[in-house]
This record gives sequence, structure tokens and C-alpha cells, in this order.
Amino acid sequence: MPDLDYTIVDVFTDTPLAGNPLAVVMNPGGLTTERMQAIAREFNLSETTFVERRPAAVEQAEGVRVRIFTTQEELPFAGHPTLGTASVLRINAPEAVLGNTVTLALNVGAVPVRFEGEGLFGEMTQRNPEFGAELDPAEVARLTGLTLEDLDPRLPPQVVSTGNPFAIVALRSAESLARLKVNHEEATAWLRERGARWFYVLGPTGGREPAWRARMQFNGSEDPATGSAAGCAIGYLVARNAVPSGERIHLRQGVEMGRISNLFLVAEMASARVSNVRVAGSTVVVAKGQLFLP
Repeated sequence: MPDLDYTIVDVFTDTPLAGNPLAVVMNPGGLTTERMQAIAREFNLSETTFVERRPAAVEQAEGVRVRIFTTQEELPFAGHPTLGTASVLRINAPEAVLGNTVTLALNVGAVPVRFEGEGLFGEMTQRNPEFGAELDPAEVARLTGLTLEDLDPRLPPQVVSTGNPFAIVALRSAESLARLKVNHEEATAWLRERGARWFYVLGPTGGREPAWRARMQFNGSEDPATGSAAGCAIGYLVARNAVPSGERIHLRQGVEMGRISNLFLVAEMASARVSNVRVAGSTVVVAKGQLFLP
């Protein structure tokens, strides 16, 4: 096994040591799934991606093959790994950039990331949202450590997926996010029974910039930026007429962790269907190295 090059980036930020960190490993094709999972545990970040290069004609037709792992499992799709990996390819593999766009072939399918200008501000287009079950607001409040009065009664909690299913919970105000405390042990089973994996809780800031703030607690920890959930959230908000179709909003996450992330979200409504869900943000490179594996 040759030495494996890797890059560490911070995603949804242009400031090193902020945003959501990601390890991107250039995999020559000799790694097994079990080996990739072990490497993801070694990095111990929320996600690690593995880039498997293929012939140019295949990549132009289908995209660059990328697999995404948490420390516990492989994911079909995740937002900040998609944006961060596309940014690394933009820097290190110019042949993968077609018309300012890098397309990744993920387990969920092809996901394009379009870059603006010459920098690393990219916008991914996610799958059209699928809307699942509406959830009991009282149970959601109990499982998230909030009160029923914290939840916005006009926006009932609902399962939404653009490739990874989240329970979207809208609050009256972002101020309530300070009291969020998900009961992970009970919430995990309750959410799985209803087709979701985690809660994504967000609320408006009352007219101050950014317009919305969010938190996502999972596996006993917290995520500084959750691009897949943000795509679900903007699809939900547009479907519920809480955000105008085609209007880009600014959402901030990671405040409570001291790793502020800035996400820019837009979706469109046409013929009673939400489509063209896009999540954008910046990426910054913070480290490069090699893995020495037998």
C-alpha cells in the first residue's frame, strides 16, 4: 500500500480553526471499506472522505467517486464533506473542474458543486427534498430539552431528506437554542422509528444578520455545520412559505461550540414542488500530510 496523501480543511468558513473540519484522503483504490472506516476513526473528525480517481471519461460523465465516513459508519450523503472535498479537488485536480463545477459521485448519486470566481466559495445542489412524517411537537420539545412554547406553532416538526433524513424543528426565536439539550439515548430510537436520524433545530434571529441560527447535537456531541441538514431545512422553510422561493438566506451554526460556521441557503418552489436546493459556503485548507500504512 503506497503512502496516502490527505488534506485537512475547515468548511463553511474562510477562517482557519473555525467551521467544520474534514479530512480528505486520496485513495488509490486499494483500501477496503473496513480500512477506510479505521482511518476515519483515526482522524476522529465528524467525517472523513475518500477520493477514488477513475478514468477521465468516466469522471466527466459520472463525477469523481467519493465515499463519506463518520467515526462509526459510512454515509450516503453529507453536506460539509461534499463541499470540502470538491474544494480540495478544485485545488489539486484541475482536470476534475468542468466549467467551474466539480461533480462528486456519492453513494446517493451525482452532486455538483459550483464555485464562484477563483476562490473556494462553492455552492452544492442537493437532491430534491422528500417530506416525511410530521412529528408530535410535545414529544419533540421533551426530547430536545425545550418547551412546547419554544416551538413555532406555524411550522410543525417534520422529517425531511435530501439524501440524509433529519427532523427539522423550527423555533419561535434563535434565543431558545441556548437551552437545547437532546436526550440522545431516547431520541435516537424515537427518530429511527419515524424515518429520521437526528434533530436539526433552527430559529430566526429577529431581523439581525444572519437571518437564522441552528444547532445539531448527535452521538453525544455537536456538529459545527451540517450542510445536508441545512438543505433539508431550506426545503422545509420554502415549502411552508416561511422563506420566499429563490431567496438566499444566511444561516449560522456552531456558535455555542466556538466554531462559527456560515451557510447560505436557497430553494425554489414551482408547481407545489420544492427543487433546486442549494447550500453554499467557503472552505479553507489548514493542513496536509501522508498516512503511512502497511
